[in-house]
Amino acid sequence: MRFPKFLAILVFSFSARAQYDMVLQGGHVIDPKNGIDQQMDVAIAGGKIAAVASGIDAGKAKKVVDVRGLYVTPGLVDIHVHLFYTTNLPAAWGGDDSVQPDAFSFRTGVTTMADAGSAGWRTFETFRHFVIDRAKTRVFAFINVSGLGMMTDSAEQEKSEFQPEEIAKLARKHRDVVVGVKSAHYQKPDWASVDRAVEAGKLAGIPVMVDFGYFLPERPYWQLVTEHLRPGDISTHCFRAPVPWVDEQGKLYDYLAQARKRGVKFDVGHGGGSFVFRNAVPAVEQGFYPDSISTDLHSGSMNAGMMDMPTTMSKFLAMGEPLVEVIRESTWKPANEIQHPELGHLSVGTVADVAVWEVRSGDFGFADASSGKLTGNRRLICQLTVRDGKIAWDRNARAADDYRKLGPEYGVREVDQIVRPK
Repeated sequence: MRFPKFLAILVFSFSARAQYDMVLQGGHVIDPKNGIDQQMDVAIAGGKIAAVASGIDAGKAKKVVDVRGLYVTPGLVDIHVHLFYTTNLPAAWGGDDSVQPDAFSFRTGVTTMADAGSAGWRTFETFRHFVIDRAKTRVFAFINVSGLGMMTDSAEQEKSEFQPEEIAKLARKHRDVVVGVKSAHYQKPDWASVDRAVEAGKLAGIPVMVDFGYFLPERPYWQLVTEHLRPGDISTHCFRAPVPWVDEQGKLYDYLAQARKRGVKFDVGHGGGSFVFRNAVPAVEQGFYPDSISTDLHSGSMNAGMMDMPTTMSKFLAMGEPLVEVIRESTWKPANEIQHPELGHLSVGTVADVAVWEVRSGDFGFADASSGKLTGNRRLICQLTVRDGKIAWDRNARAADDYRKLGPEYGVREVDQIVRPK
């Protein structure tokens, strides 16, 4: 079937004029990496950021989304989630306490997740096949120092399963998605789990994330961050209740600043039992912000005080952190911690992963992991998420068209496919 000449001219004229696939118009852009904190438009073309500027010509876009009164940021990078527990294999996403990535990411503004050691060097390739390669969310992974990962707690106590060479070999084979090594849940009074993880990290050239978990006199937390971890290594659950933060006068211990000066990173990893306000509040008040905000997302924490990434971020707003710093700790900084500096910002030419936010005013209560409560007057609500240039979440149908303007053919094709299948 041939188009009438005038229609062909019209289609050619429109396509020539449509320089952008989408323009997010009129929002307040916060892009900490590029120092942007003002009202600007964001244009997207071919899955990439095409322009970030004031007054982008809407006539050059196939779709214009009005985001006035909202904040526009890079898509969030959550570097501590759990997407694969192997106790119920085979399953679509591992089963048990893990979370299906796409079912939770986009509605919370998250476009990139890093699984924190759910799989070990024995189970990782199953994880990759069943979860990573099937998700629309960008998924990276820390490899558990234990070969069986988090299959059982006892597996993470077995020193014979700590094989740095095997981990490094696996990391090199899957270097496109493996971002680090994880040591977690170790209950013995020595440093075997941490030190073998660091050895694997050295061999593979990747950072180590440590869930210190059990605190014993033989291996105090201050030794972990000042002696055992390297620059770039990550202490997650940093505001966990047993971590010593303040002295009798409420002043932060000096070892924290020493560890940060060495280059050790402090990650929130809120989880279901790993975050208390009595540690986080004085840290924020004294200017010791976390390097990265993360959730430790799993089926338990999502239904407890943690809830999700926007709620966790809102807690730091309630503690007094500026919004721009909260965004920095949820985008650009965690992207660098996992050695992916191409993510977490809105530079022209980078992948178009974008989140759009309402900062809602009101009276809000926030819970920590030990029944502690903090009140605040602002809460982040994700209104729109763009992943790889395509809308993945649209809370209020901002990108949809008024059905009354779609004409009499609206919905006919869909009906034909159902009523009269070919």
